[in-house]
Amino acid sequence: MDFRKLLTASLVAVVMTGCDSGAVTTESSYATDSAAQAEAAGLSHGEYVARLGNCVACHSIPEGEPLAGGLKMAVPMMGNIYTTNITPDPETGIGNYTFEQFDAAMRYGVKSDGTRMYPAMPYPSYAKMSEQDMRALYDFFMNEIEPVNQPNLPNEIPGWKDMARMGMGIWNLLTMDGDPYEPDASHGDDWNRGAYLTQGPGHCGACHTPRGLLMQEKGLDEDSSAYLAGAPLDHWSASSLNGDINSGLGRWSVEDTAEFLGTGHNRFGTAFGTMVEVVNNSTQHMSEADLRGMAVYLKSLPPVVEVNAEEWRYDNSDTEQLLGLDFSEPGSQVYYEYCSNCHATSGEGYYPYQAPLAGNPVVMDPDPSSLINLTLNGSLRVIANEGPDVNDMPYFRQLLSDEEIADVLTYIRSSWGHDAAPISTQLVSEVRDATDPTRNDDIFVLRMK
Repeated sequence: MDFRKLLTASLVAVVMTGCDSGAVTTESSYATDSAAQAEAAGLSHGEYVARLGNCVACHSIPEGEPLAGGLKMAVPMMGNIYTTNITPDPETGIGNYTFEQFDAAMRYGVKSDGTRMYPAMPYPSYAKMSEQDMRALYDFFMNEIEPVNQPNLPNEIPGWKDMARMGMGIWNLLTMDGDPYEPDASHGDDWNRGAYLTQGPGHCGACHTPRGLLMQEKGLDEDSSAYLAGAPLDHWSASSLNGDINSGLGRWSVEDTAEFLGTGHNRFGTAFGTMVEVVNNSTQHMSEADLRGMAVYLKSLPPVVEVNAEEWRYDNSDTEQLLGLDFSEPGSQVYYEYCSNCHATSGEGYYPYQAPLAGNPVVMDPDPSSLINLTLNGSLRVIANEGPDVNDMPYFRQLLSDEEIADVLTYIRSSWGHDAAPISTQLVSEVRDATDPTRNDDIFVLRMK
């Protein structure tokens, strides 16, 4: 990390004198210029970059105007903030931003008035974007988006806590790389393109990388073993995206990974939680070449948690017990009555319509939060060009007790060859109490213009 360069850029961004914000002009390359892939996807360069960054998902709410803000986001130990209006409205949006001010906000989290943002805005990732893509994105917001006059909602952070904004410049120095992505000559075009998309506009690490004491991502690229190693997120578990053989992508092929990103499904599982919004509003709009690039890069990441783990193998004995109506195992009868219709008595599901449970990395995740949350609260549907998925995961919080949910999930995590830890009734109760009992049935897929 070049601290002097990052400090200079950050200070200039605060002063806002209209001079360059510190962005580095990089030579156009396949890895960092998205113009050709935008054309392949049938989108303008700027709209394609906005899809890569999934701007619409955070800066929109289902019942509101796209990109006009208003989404409530929790800042750990601080309170709640509301995402802002990023339409080109000059009064309530970003219509008066110069490119330099826009670039400073995207790369360093500094608004046009010098106010610091919290890294709920993933600017540590956006700092890696190329100037070509950043300029295209700016042009898109200023010229292709309809302005919406909608004032921003006040944040719900006590004033004494909100003073932490003043220290965000120091936080940037301690935690950020700050430089646009530079291709690695030791790897090919697909790998470099995938690295740029994953580390930069895709900001995958914002959810899938664990956080340190300063709430920073513990790693920003493949040089750190913590990068994309999986992390807790609002009572979900953002899965490992590295080569862990059972709970990561170790058994997936490049084709499996690209299929999941592009459709929200593959033979191992289905997108759920906020990943549904990523697929609906971002990755399904990517070109086939970019999906492959991300898959190639992700598949290059070595295992971390399960370095010496034995690869999962299917065991049919639990299926035979269910078929024989042997419900001696706690949770087995609940599974047979409520789960087997979609996921099959074999646990293998019905690809691509209902996800398998046998061999599913989420089932074998050391953190069972996602399984509990899914069972209690269900999940939104993936939307493709042909329409929404026919089936989605229903919620069982009103139908099953905490003990029944703990038993059935423990049964799933120990059946068909799985060897994951049991789930306690207390943990189910904690997730039930902490999550919203009102299920949102809106299909969150938004236009941007």
